[in-house]
Amino acid sequence: MSETESLMWVEKYRPQRLEDIVNQEASVGRLIQMAKKPQDMPHLLFAGPPGTGKTTAALCAARVILGDYWRDFTLDLNASDERGIDTVRQRVKTFARYVDRRVDVPFRIIILDEADEMTSAAQTALRRVIEDSSRICRFILIANYSSGIIEPIQSRCAVFHFSRLGLEDVAGRLEEICKTEGVKVGREALEAIFELTGGDMRHALNLLQAVAMGGEVTADGVRKAIGLSGKARVKEVVTRALEGDFSGSRSGLVELISVYGMPEKDFLKYSSEELLNLGLPSVGEVAEVLAKYDYRLAVGARAEVQLAALLAELGRIGREMGFKAEAVKTRAATAKKQ
Repeated sequence: MSETESLMWVEKYRPQRLEDIVNQEASVGRLIQMAKKPQDMPHLLFAGPPGTGKTTAALCAARVILGDYWRDFTLDLNASDERGIDTVRQRVKTFARYVDRRVDVPFRIIILDEADEMTSAAQTALRRVIEDSSRICRFILIANYSSGIIEPIQSRCAVFHFSRLGLEDVAGRLEEICKTEGVKVGREALEAIFELTGGDMRHALNLLQAVAMGGEVTADGVRKAIGLSGKARVKEVVTRALEGDFSGSRSGLVELISVYGMPEKDFLKYSSEELLNLGLPSVGEVAEVLAKYDYRLAVGARAEVQLAALLAELGRIGREMGFKAEAVKTRAATAKKQ
């Protein structure tokens, strides 16, 4: 581990054992049983939201199965960065075909993170590599959406679903880390971190470390570190879209996802909450539009393209109803007084 990584809490406190992974008992239990008979272990597919322990589980499984040699016999690639067919044909295939009988390991392990971002051509090539190297290799594919993996690969894998972490899971882990680091933290601050990161432990840890530099973590400090709350930023984005400012709303969307790390599904969820709370006259049409894009994300359509299209549709709906943000605020204030 590099000096930079050693200073990052997300790496410093990454679980080293399967048993230490938070709130994924079903998946962890299955992995522990499989590790007892590695020769019978199939290829694996870990699917679930970001920051729920998928990559950590893959690394822990490699440690258990390969023992002291796990670093030498594990290839860890980020498929979203290296997702072309050349990666499959060169790096993966070369690693998969090399056999070293000098040490007692059952097989090599290839971890492909964000595998659902691989191109269809790369996945098709990967399928052939998986078939040809199954005697000496096991693949662990990691994806946010299992639907983004082609069916022929899915059928060759045991699928593990990782669920989003709850408040108590995240708060409990962060509190333990604060005690170890000698940092003061209150319940309100922990709840603020959870609200802003949506159950993503990796994002929560990065945010905690950023705020903890002063030796104390407060709710105000958390919000200042990340700016406005996630929900408030989503409200601003959808409001701009309804007012017809597509460019501004799309810029806000990109900032939320790329800079602040908000998962695309969370953006859609918060958008739904904010839009339905506005009391729009076309609420039925808005609900249908939200359902359409929720389905598209679920089946693996490219998230940034679909969410941009959602903003464009909101702009059309806003024009048709003559949406004005100030008028909505006035109605809300009047209703509150009454």
